[in-house]
Amino acid sequence: MKFVHRFAYYLLGLFIGSLFLKFILDYTGSKGLDFCYLPNCRVLKNIRNKPFIYATEAAQKINQKWLDTTEVKSILTNGDVDFSKSNKPATGGGKIYIINGINKQKELFTLEVVNFEEKAVLKDIRKQ
Repeated sequence: MKFVHRFAYYLLGLFIGSLFLKFILDYTGSKGLDFCYLPNCRVLKNIRNKPFIYATEAAQKINQKWLDTTEVKSILTNGDVDFSKSNKPATGGGKIYIINGINKQKELFTLEVVNFEEKAVLKDIRKQ
């Protein structure tokens, strides 16, 4: 078989494979599926997928307009978990996670979240 024919078969297979991959990735993207394999992404996804409760101290800071709930959700989506200070046991069987993130005005905030089996509690909000 000539090189031109082999190259044409190669391009045809590459084209069909690319179309197949595009349709698979578009389908998973429209369903809201994401692939979290890194520890930071897995912790944040675990916290987001549970009922989220605001403790009284955090609710007071939200009422004082430090952050609003959409900014808290943004930090829980794009924030960074500080593992050197996190994953410590809390009273009641949960684990404490320290999450750093920025708000719309580019101010740095730290969220202290207690992650239980059935819920996640925002314990405190701190400015840095």
